[in-house]
Amino acid sequence: MAYRIRPMEKADWGAVVEIYYQGLQTNNAGFSISCPSYEDWDAGHIAVCRFIAETEGEVVGWAALSAVSTDEWLSGVAELEVYVDLSHCGRGVGGLLVTALLKASEDAGFWSVQSAVFESNKAALHLHEKHGFRTVGYRERLAKDRFGLWRNVVLLEHRISGDLAGGCDCDMVRALRGGCPPGAG
Repeated sequence: MAYRIRPMEKADWGAVVEIYYQGLQTNNAGFSISCPSYEDWDAGHIAVCRFIAETEGEVVGWAALSAVSTDEWLSGVAELEVYVDLSHCGRGVGGLLVTALLKASEDAGFWSVQSAVFESNKAALHLHEKHGFRTVGYRERLAKDRFGLWRNVVLLEHRISGDLAGGCDCDMVRALRGGCPPGAG
């Protein structure tokens, strides 16, 4: 089956929210207990970093970034969400979406994409690791799920390809370093 990745449009919302709902029903995709309205979801996600996967005209997955903070110094850090229709899991859809989203995030000036994944969601952990995310933390008993069970979360991070050694490689930091006295930056 051939999949096509394209930017998400408002008209895709019905399929997007259905796939989101499927994820919630697995009890392995997040702490939410209900689906947001399009307006609430739209306000919380970065417009240039939203993609859907489709095959034969059917939306079968989506991925999007949201800002982690409104603070200027965290403007290059975003959080990833990726959801795949249950009937298309294990077919590479998630990988295609993550690849497109990471490219778009770097083009948009992000230097770090992070994700929080339930420890029990082995498929999502594998997907992230396969695409260059590294584990940076672990939150034990972070919150209770919709059934009242405590859930552990693995914190993952992907740095832009020019930043694998650490530190930011963005224009703003380079400009700031240019103004530093020798040895200070």
